[in-house]
Amino acid sequence: MERMQRSLAIGISVGLLLAAGCSATADATPRMTIELVGTRPHDPTAFTQGLEAHGDILYESTGLSGASSIRASRLTTGEQVARADLPAPYFGEGITRADTTLWQLTWRDEVAIARDPATLAEQHRVHYDGEGWGLCTRAGRLVMSDGSDRLVFRDPLTFAPTGSVRLSSRNDARLNELECATDGSVYANVWPTDTILRLDPDSGRVLASIDASGLLPPTSRAGAGVLNGIAQVPGTDRFLITGKNWPTIFEVRFVSSHVSIE
Repeated sequence: MERMQRSLAIGISVGLLLAAGCSATADATPRMTIELVGTRPHDPTAFTQGLEAHGDILYESTGLSGASSIRASRLTTGEQVARADLPAPYFGEGITRADTTLWQLTWRDEVAIARDPATLAEQHRVHYDGEGWGLCTRAGRLVMSDGSDRLVFRDPLTFAPTGSVRLSSRNDARLNELECATDGSVYANVWPTDTILRLDPDSGRVLASIDASGLLPPTSRAGAGVLNGIAQVPGTDRFLITGKNWPTIFEVRFVSSHVSIE
């Protein structure tokens, strides 16, 4: 009996040590918190799929078959200066501006639309394989998500794939809307959650996780969809974030909290 008790005690101790080791490994991803800077109104009928700021213009792509659009508005005043509607059955997704072209993805239509960034007029279309979710521009190439834990890199002129990387952790993440930040990292909404991941697109390493669940108050949740839409305010460390059918765009900073998460 004594031998059995001693063996049991040793087994429990080893188990606790292993659990502690696993917990330490799981806790390797830093947590970032959100500092709220301000708010601005957002069209609650907009099923937001992509958000990007360039100069004084805020571009927004919306989804839903037969109701998709792309819009351009003044970043400072919210005044809409251009709009284009997608014909059915196209389902609009992520957008990015690459030099003189504004690219817009479609969800399952396997079509990317190149647009004039000033007028939003369609210039041409290209085919790609698979689904289109998020899109941003970094270091002379496009970064695209397809709803998996993978980022695909594409040529900004031809849209041809030039490589890809999978996340080194968080392999259950379904990456959605993307923002290529000026510090070289990529921020990604994780569908269908209120989590944002900060990524190193060169290695696939998850640099930080951000919980945005407290932004939209419960009184505004009725009729609202998931968090989707990240755009860095040009020349600043601030970001605009919103969601599908949200009545508000939040201006925020992502701040390191030096706390680990599972």
